[in-house]
Amino acid sequence: MNFVIIVAAGTGNRMNSDLPKQFLDLNGLPIVMHTINRFSLSDSISEVVLVISETMESYWTELCLKHQFDKPIHIAFGGNTRFESVKNGIDYIDQNFDIGPKDYIAVHDGARPIVSDQLIRKAFQGAYEHQAIVLAQKSIESIRRGNVSTNKAMDRNQIWMIQTPQVFHGELLLKSYQQDEDPLFTDDASVVEKMGKSIYIVEGDSKNIKITYPQDLQIAQLYLNLI
Repeated sequence: MNFVIIVAAGTGNRMNSDLPKQFLDLNGLPIVMHTINRFSLSDSISEVVLVISETMESYWTELCLKHQFDKPIHIAFGGNTRFESVKNGIDYIDQNFDIGPKDYIAVHDGARPIVSDQLIRKAFQGAYEHQAIVLAQKSIESIRRGNVSTNKAMDRNQIWMIQTPQVFHGELLLKSYQQDEDPLFTDDASVVEKMGKSIYIVEGDSKNIKITYPQDLQIAQLYLNLI
C-alpha cells in the first residue's frame, strides 16, 4: 500500500492571518482541501492521513460540511513540532495498518496544493528504486554561505531546493521516527538520513510551491489552471 501523510498542523504566522495558512481560501476551497484532492485522485495513493491541530478539529468538521467535502481520509492530531506531527501520522498508520516490505509512505506539506499526479507518480517510482527520496530543484539563484559580514560564494549547481512529497519505504520511515527529535531535523529526509540511509533526489517541479507568504496565494491561483 502507498500512504500519504499530509501535514497541516502548523500555525502559518508568516501569512499575517489569524487562520493557519492551510485553511485559507484558494479558488473557493481551503488550501488543504486542494492538497487532499491531488492525492485522493492519484492512482498511486491507497490511504490519505491528514494531520491537523486538535484545536482545529471542530473547525475542520465545519469546513467539510460547508464544502460538502467527503473524501475518505484519516485524521491524526499534530504535536508541538513538525517532527511530532509527522510521527503522530506515522503512528496512526502503524496502529491501523500492517506495514510490510511492500508499503511506502509519502509525507507532504498541507500548504503545497499544486502537486500534479505526474509528480506524485514520479516520486513513488523513485522510492521504489531507492527506498528514500526527496523532490528537489537546483537553485537558480547565486548562493552565498555565512552571515552578513563573513560569507563565501558557493556553486549553485551543488545546491538543491527541497520540496515535498518526500517518499520512503514504510518500515524505514517507521524505524527512523523512533529516534529522539534533533534540532537538525528540518524535514523527513534529515530524519531518515541520520539512520545512515542515503537520500536520492528526484527532480521536482517549479509549480509545486509551498504557500508561505500572501503573494503565494496569487501564484497558486495561476498554477491551479495548469495542473
